[in-house]
Order: sequence, then C-alpha cells, then structure tokens
Amino acid sequence: MTEASAIRRIQAAVRKRSKADEAKREATEQLRRSCREAQEAGVPITRIAAEAGLSRQGVYDLLAARPSA
Repeated sequence: MTEASAIRRIQAAVRKRSKADEAKREATEQLRRSCREAQEAGVPITRIAAEAGLSRQGVYDLLAARPSA
C-alpha cells in the first residue's frame, strides 16, 4: 500500500465515521421526541423504557437532555 492510498483510506474512514455520528445524533433526537410524546400521551415510563430498550433511568436521562441544535 502506498502512502497516498493509505491516506485516502483514512480519509474515507473519517467521512464514514462522521456520517455515522450524524445518523446517531438524529436517531437519538427522534427517540427523545418519541419518548416525550409517549410520556405526554400518558404511557408509563416503565413501558417506554421497555419499548426503547433502555432502563427507566435511561429514559429519564434522555428526556432531561437538551436537544442538539
């Protein structure tokens, strides 16, 4: 492998990682909104946690977190 091809592979990996980070931020924000809507609809936190695959504390932490801008 040449130096140039190694650098291109690193750059490609950085781009892929950046896209994955953005996708995770978007998915987390969508989950936050959905959990908030469920809570406002009267769904118990225990049920929200079970459906989201989180602990109850995880749901509370998610709901308390400020949305990313």
